Amino acid sequence: MISNGKGGGNTLTGLNFEKGRDIVSLIRKIKNYSVRGNIIFYEKKEVARSFKKHRLYDFLKENKIDFKKLISKKLLPDEAVYIIHNNTLFVVEMKFQRVAGSVDEKLQTCDFKKKQYKKLMAPLNIEVEYIYILNDWFKKPEYKDTLDYVISVGCQYYFNYLPLHKLGLPIPV
Repeated sequence: MISNGKGGGNTLTGLNFEKGRDIVSLIRKIKNYSVRGNIIFYEKKEVARSFKKHRLYDFLKENKIDFKKLISKKLLPDEAVYIIHNNTLFVVEMKFQRVAGSVDEKLQTCDFKKKQYKKLMAPLNIEVEYIYILNDWFKKPEYKDTLDYVISVGCQYYFNYLPLHKLGLPIPV
């Protein structure tokens, strides 16, 4: 059932979301990383930029892109991380459940949302990846089909943890 979903790991090789849900605050705690505003540095070299919610549209505006000409409605990512060296925007959505609810269906929208983000990034020739960070609630057997679907449409998921190498960020030695 886990396929591309993983959990655990240590803070040198990835981001552990069990205690926090903000990529920037998690990265600040990793050796050789620093953050200024939304810019992420590794050994004082800019390696990425983080955009939460509306901040992604500020980035588009800075690049003279009018999102309304590309998609009909704003998508507001929990966090989008643009990795400079691989020219990829990773849209990271956090889904943490404690009881059954509407998030079940939200997991099934990743294909549509990934395509919308690709439309937004196309003028900048930026690739797009879509990743869910899920809590252990989604390890239940009734989510197998949904998680299989997420993988089948080219999206990804991890449980409580996101490996730095998955984003293409340097791993401290």
